[in-house]
Amino acid sequence: MTERTTKQLPGTGAELISARSFRPRLGDLALDLAKGGRIGVVVALPSDLSASYQLRPAQGGEDWRARSDGSTLCPVPVPVSHVTPVKRDAVYDHRAQQAAVPVIVHYADGATCETLLVLTEMQVDMCYMQFDQLIETRETAREHERGSRLPVHHLSRALPSSQGT
Repeated sequence: MTERTTKQLPGTGAELISARSFRPRLGDLALDLAKGGRIGVVVALPSDLSASYQLRPAQGGEDWRARSDGSTLCPVPVPVSHVTPVKRDAVYDHRAQQAAVPVIVHYADGATCETLLVLTEMQVDMCYMQFDQLIETRETAREHERGSRLPVHHLSRALPSSQGT
């Protein structure tokens, strides 16, 4: 009986390869994978005078160069500001033992993206407990708010009368 395993070919070096190269413009923020994810502003593009991109830290500092093909550069992701549920039913897949809740992701630049929040059974249970606590807190706050407001006719009886003084 012979052992059937495939041999892994040795690597030719630690070269970073991206699926598609990013071609930033002057002034764009770019993340440089060759510099450990360092972010910089593009201050010079590859041209006849320069064989590479030139980047500068946004807060100032030493410039650095990135490959002219853009293979080590990535766009800087826009931060997520918040996520809201979509008014559609959540779905539970009993085979995968997961729930899928439709949500909209809102980005800091105003863009949105509709996607699914996928939850395991334990995460569904955790959310159930957290929402139960939120609902209880909301109800307590409403009761407290209602109790702190006295009707106007009660206030008129509680105020001292200015008549007869």
